[in-house]
Amino acid sequence: MPAILLRNFFTFVSLLRYLYISSVARIFPTIDNERNMTSRRVKLASLIATVVAVIVVTGFVLWTKSPTHLANANPSAKAELLKDWQAGEVVALVRHAERCDQSSNPCLGPADGITRFGNESSTAVGQHFMRLGMAQTDVLSSPATRTVQTSHAMFGTDPVSQEWLVTCGKTLRNDVVAHKQAHRNLVLVSHSGCIGDFLADTGFPHAAKSEYGSSLFLRIDTNGQLQVLGIVNPEDWNALQGK
Repeated sequence: MPAILLRNFFTFVSLLRYLYISSVARIFPTIDNERNMTSRRVKLASLIATVVAVIVVTGFVLWTKSPTHLANANPSAKAELLKDWQAGEVVALVRHAERCDQSSNPCLGPADGITRFGNESSTAVGQHFMRLGMAQTDVLSSPATRTVQTSHAMFGTDPVSQEWLVTCGKTLRNDVVAHKQAHRNLVLVSHSGCIGDFLADTGFPHAAKSEYGSSLFLRIDTNGQLQVLGIVNPEDWNALQGK
């Protein structure tokens, strides 16, 4: 739970304790009525429990806040994504496919690359991007073997590699905006850490780690204003595209 919520909680509990003691002192200056005291204690305990529950739930929701899963979004949100893509205003941050060095599945090639399963999954994701339309789309990749292989599996060609897509950090958001050309979509094949850096810098500091092959969609208008639209995991594309 964030520190500010904890501070607010303890402040609120202290206030309740003060009000409780004050009310008892006014109402029962000399003789304690055990029945009333017990009733008041039960009510106070119930009130505190309710406050604790609200704070815990609120803190958990805020702490784990993640972008919308577009496959579960309402039809208007999906339609808006397709409209923005057709207008060339979208950036997709794609995490590379399953790593060979962190899986028991057979490797596609080098040990620092992706698995055969990851290659097949990336090909399927690429086909979904093709259905969106790639005529006005640029593709960039980190120079790491696993991202280059992922991009090649998605689109059938070797991508243009960019060092900033592997170093990432605090400059990533500005780098993304700087490399987005007007009226052209941009697909960036990168890493979970980089996507995490980007989300942390755009209002999602504790978002869940991105899955292999997931796509984080952003909208950047002609004035450079950025909006996180949501996430599509590999298994969710059919729901997004109504297949």
